[in-house]
Amino acid sequence: MKSNKIYQVSTLQALALGYTRPVVTVSELLEHGDTGLGTFENVDGEMIILDGVCYQAKPDGGIVRSEDSAGVPFAVAGFVKDGRKFKMEEKQNIDAIKLELTLKIEEDFGLNSIHVARIDGLFNTIHARAGAPYRSHHVSLKDILSKTQKDFSFEQVYGTLVCVYYPDYMDGINASGWHMHFLSKDRKLGGHVFAVSMASGECVVQKMDRIEIQLPREAAFDTYSLKEASQDEIEEVEQGNG
Repeated sequence: MKSNKIYQVSTLQALALGYTRPVVTVSELLEHGDTGLGTFENVDGEMIILDGVCYQAKPDGGIVRSEDSAGVPFAVAGFVKDGRKFKMEEKQNIDAIKLELTLKIEEDFGLNSIHVARIDGLFNTIHARAGAPYRSHHVSLKDILSKTQKDFSFEQVYGTLVCVYYPDYMDGINASGWHMHFLSKDRKLGGHVFAVSMASGECVVQKMDRIEIQLPREAAFDTYSLKEASQDEIEEVEQGNG
């Protein structure tokens, strides 16, 4: 039986507590998936992996292609090939999109599994964010983003939502539920999505049955009390309110 693996760099608890040092490089990350999301060393923008290419969203919402040598403190990636495909009609908000995605994986008895999805379509509005680099040690992600985060919006734009789902029992390793980043079709716009309205789209959802986590190798990682990561702060950051 074919196995589908999700590859994760570090843990969300570590990122939330400020561990933003490189764990792997972009080129190493891309060996493990053609679709994914994350961030870069010192929280230097938002990461979108699509069609095997890694992109970096800047604080103005612009996109550049990542250097292979760029450091990655936190990310997830997997191969989306043989997943379930379906069309999505107009969705007024991000909650409606998340609900339909959840219903689809529930139909396949997948709520306790990790999923990676992509939605290609026309988006009426996208509200997103990205941060500028901030060198830190033991400074929380919420505090970092309060200093560097920039919000921006796009309207009537074709592109792709890259979506990752983790079940609630993995909360802390990653954020439970759906996490979304956006990349425009022309590869010029993108970021971490916290609000979206979609005209229509085509979706593919890939269920993962295996997880590999690459933990940081340096001793500094062991100075973090990961259980102290605030779930409330993580949720605020996820919703773009960092």
